[in-house]
Amino acid sequence: MNVITLAGSPRFPSRSAVLLTVAQHWLEGQGIDVTPWNLFNFNPEDLLYARFDSPALKVFIEQLADADGIIISTPIYKASFAGALKTLLDLLPERAFEHKVVLPVATGGSSGHMLALDYALKPVLNALKAQEILHGVFAEDSQITHYDRNPQLSAELENRLMESLGTFSRAMERQAQFNGITAS
Repeated sequence: MNVITLAGSPRFPSRSAVLLTVAQHWLEGQGIDVTPWNLFNFNPEDLLYARFDSPALKVFIEQLADADGIIISTPIYKASFAGALKTLLDLLPERAFEHKVVLPVATGGSSGHMLALDYALKPVLNALKAQEILHGVFAEDSQITHYDRNPQLSAELENRLMESLGTFSRAMERQAQFNGITAS
């Protein structure tokens, strides 16, 4: 299986990127190939001016086509996900997430921002025709310490993330079996 992680924070290092690093290590431990991407892989002008012919965008779309799953992380700003991430998602083809399992993860200052996953990000993922969008993982900023040098997750957050990664892995297996049945 092949997974793409997409760090949607305009900052690096970031708490939301830490969640992807932890996810990547866990998935690779399960024998799953992970290709990490972040906003810094794209020329800001290409995103800002909607350059659909951007070399990085073309490579990303090609790799996305071969992926079984996607984990997208974002900080929550002003009750929504990062605008730079939205700019990138707007450049993807309409069916970019078709036949993909998607796990959204987000960080924010308080649990009051938790619903941004459901009301802001998930509708965009649906518009990209995601096969299955899992229940997201939301982390309060206080649950990730030392993110800029030696990141530490609270035990509660780490447990939730591991549980979600297990669900993500099983969903990709189900999807692969279903695609194998329908292809025969």
